[in-house]
Amino acid sequence: MGNSLKKIAKKASAYDYILLIMRHAKTEPSNDRGDFQRELTEKGLKQAKIVAKGLIAMDLVPDSISCSGAVRTQQTLKKMLKRFGDKPDVVTRQSLYEEGMGAVIDEIAQVKDSHHIAMIIGHEPTLSISSQWLANQDSDSDVLDSLNLGLSNGTVVLFGSQKPFSQWQTHDAELLAVLTPKDFEHDL
Repeated sequence: MGNSLKKIAKKASAYDYILLIMRHAKTEPSNDRGDFQRELTEKGLKQAKIVAKGLIAMDLVPDSISCSGAVRTQQTLKKMLKRFGDKPDVVTRQSLYEEGMGAVIDEIAQVKDSHHIAMIIGHEPTLSISSQWLANQDSDSDVLDSLNLGLSNGTVVLFGSQKPFSQWQTHDAELLAVLTPKDFEHDL
């Protein structure tokens, strides 16, 4: 996709606070237990592993992760934690499945000031809409426009700011990149 992880990592390193917003990895289209219970496919399990390896290579292992309670997001998280180890503080929030953009903004506000890299794992269209609201005027307009298409499975939106997360408001962070699993795969 043309995204150089090294260049993006270097740009991210200039910020004191980094937010990673990730859509869960590829899932089965449906099952007889309902949407909340949908599970990752084999491709989805691979995507989660590739994204975790890529974030490690970029030195962007989260200090904290807030994750939706849906099965597919929990499976994405579990696969990534196998790579991240015990470093991230992890919370599961039903609100990230049920409550939309307000839940995403609430999660950001609750991140401890001592945490410099935070991650939210959730669902579409909530994540792409939230990302558009977070992006400030310094954000690359082409990258911002790409959010209009929504986030494909396993995509990570990367933001940077000098402000602690508890001080973030709408349009307060620079949108640094939108990275798909293929971006991570090609650059590893």
